[in-house]
Amino acid sequence: MEKNLWEVGIHTWSDFLDAKDVPGISKQKKYFYDAQLEKAQKNLEVENMAYFAAQLPSVYHWRLYDHFKEEIVYLDIETGSRNDNITVIGLSDGVDTKIMLKGQNMHREILLDELSKHKILVTFNGGTFDVPILQKYFGFKLEMPHIDLRHVCAKIGLNGGLKEIEKKLGINRPEELECLRGHNAVELWKMWCVTHEERFLDLLIKYNEEDILNLKPIADHAINELWKRTKGF
Repeated sequence: MEKNLWEVGIHTWSDFLDAKDVPGISKQKKYFYDAQLEKAQKNLEVENMAYFAAQLPSVYHWRLYDHFKEEIVYLDIETGSRNDNITVIGLSDGVDTKIMLKGQNMHREILLDELSKHKILVTFNGGTFDVPILQKYFGFKLEMPHIDLRHVCAKIGLNGGLKEIEKKLGINRPEELECLRGHNAVELWKMWCVTHEERFLDLLIKYNEEDILNLKPIADHAINELWKRTKGF
């Protein structure tokens, strides 16, 4: 249906609303769709992201990316040997980072305040890991759109973990972080807790920062490619 709309010159909400008749859509359905689009436009004007998070199936949240590209927060967490023990929360706007550490500045109010500054959350595998753990740990429900890049990448044939996909896209990490993986982050936190040597904490923070900063180039590539495949050019 979407491709049929494009073929008859309907590319935007306004195009659809302005059209008196749309091939393949009855007048009764057209009235219904018009009402839904007008409601969507009003919510877009006031940037009510909870509306779009609820109305759009999560697998389509990636379609919001380009419109809100400058208002995205990239997130990644580190945990201890048990996943419910969050040790590090990393957030980035694609340029700057904010690190929250257990026992220091990792507080519910701070996290919710940071999330409220943005319109869309982007993670890698956050739908099954980061977000459920955060919601349970801090006792809140995420109401903003969430783009899980693991699934977006899979749609264009980029499978595997974050580090594997980085390599496929030519994204290189600093040499000291090249071989580190999730289990190493657990060990670094343990070493920091036992020794309180700054080098262990510094390396853990750098590892987490690399995770969140690399999400933006992956999102840019994967979502651009997915749009090409969706539109067929």
